[in-house]
Amino acid sequence: MSTLTRYRWPALLVFALVVALVAVTGGLAASNAGAVYARLDLPSWAPPQWLFGPVWTVLYALIAISGWLVWQSRGLDRSFTPYVVQLVLNALWTPLFFGAGLFGAAFADITLLWVAIVVTIVMFLRRHRVAGWLLVPYLLWVTFAAALNLSIWLAN
Repeated sequence: MSTLTRYRWPALLVFALVVALVAVTGGLAASNAGAVYARLDLPSWAPPQWLFGPVWTVLYALIAISGWLVWQSRGLDRSFTPYVVQLVLNALWTPLFFGAGLFGAAFADITLLWVAIVVTIVMFLRRHRVAGWLLVPYLLWVTFAAALNLSIWLAN
């Protein structure tokens, strides 16, 4: 039995815990996110506040599974550099936007996050097609979130 096979399920737990750490970082910084979101001048196409939690729960699960699938097929290789970068940028966005109210800095962060996700998708598609495709909903949501961030920044 190979090392990767032996640690298959514990590795999934590790990926889930790492991604959960990113989510918790955002959650701690966004303890007042509901109040902040309610006070903002939002565009008419802004989603209701309750939608963010369920969407991010699904996306974080997909991010963890995607990383785990690539790890299973290749181990930790250079494709994990943009994967880790996007996790760090993801963790930084909420403290910038909700914690500090730095909408411009948050927009810069989410723009870099978008690029890191694209690079991760490209690299993951070369290693495990399903893993790459699992990140597409994440890219689409971050694209939408970036447009919302920009709109909020310009209006507030």
